[in-house]
Amino acid sequence: MPNVPVRFTDRLFALALALLPTRAISHLAFVIAEMRLPRIKNALIRGFLRAYPAIDMSEAAEPEPTQYACFNDFFTRELAADVRPLPADDHTLACPVDGQLGMFGAIETGRLFQTKGVAYDLRQLVAGDDSLAAAFLGGRYVTLYLAPHNYHRVHMPLDGRLRETQYVPGRLFGVNPRCVRAIPRLFSRNERLVSCFDTAVGPVAVVMVGAFIVGGIHTRAAGRVCPPHQKARRHTSYIDAGQTEHRYGRGDPMGHFMLGSSVILLTGPDAVAFDPELTAGQPVRLNQSLGQLVPGA
Repeated sequence: MPNVPVRFTDRLFALALALLPTRAISHLAFVIAEMRLPRIKNALIRGFLRAYPAIDMSEAAEPEPTQYACFNDFFTRELAADVRPLPADDHTLACPVDGQLGMFGAIETGRLFQTKGVAYDLRQLVAGDDSLAAAFLGGRYVTLYLAPHNYHRVHMPLDGRLRETQYVPGRLFGVNPRCVRAIPRLFSRNERLVSCFDTAVGPVAVVMVGAFIVGGIHTRAAGRVCPPHQKARRHTSYIDAGQTEHRYGRGDPMGHFMLGSSVILLTGPDAVAFDPELTAGQPVRLNQSLGQLVPGA
């Protein structure tokens, strides 16, 4: 895949971001977003709605913005029932988020692409876990970017049982398109949570990548994963004796972000065939088809 020249403005933006105290700013943003004083939280919510007019509150389970206790509750609002219906075909891989489709394709020679010509390493993405990386060699990946105006809950793309998670500390670079173009190995350098599931088509991983101003990563299984932003990796097994079993159906919520980030799906070899009309850069919606699951993978 040929390299695409990086714009000077993108490099300048990435350099400026690298010089900022991103952890401190992200923590401050989280604290402010948790404020429950009506005047403050309502001003934040109204200002956000003005800044992002594409937000459709009629799709929310609670359509009245002032009814949310804080900005974080507003930002992670649930959708109304049946707003994003599941595909009728049980063998369809459902999109787990609202957002924009990034790079996708085959995982060849242990590499994935964050943009045309800019690769990063699968093993680094999954925290250096050789056995986990081996499970996805020759498989498929899909990158999905959530802009600030998007719905920010992450749902299951297929039925699965949570096997393990790996929290990986890292940087908090932005993950918007200009940062993806300008910052090498962005997704394998940022803070992230790798959730691995056992499914009918083999192992599947949902990688939730943190970003600048992202106030937190939460999952149904663990609750708040961050903040606080840790310095050490943290592995959790959900199949050990004494652990509560976590099974999810396709379309079930499994976690959420604060303020825009990215999700990367990983599947094993021959597990999924992508829909031929998919194009990097296109908008996608929760539960739309990404491809067909391959029985017996």
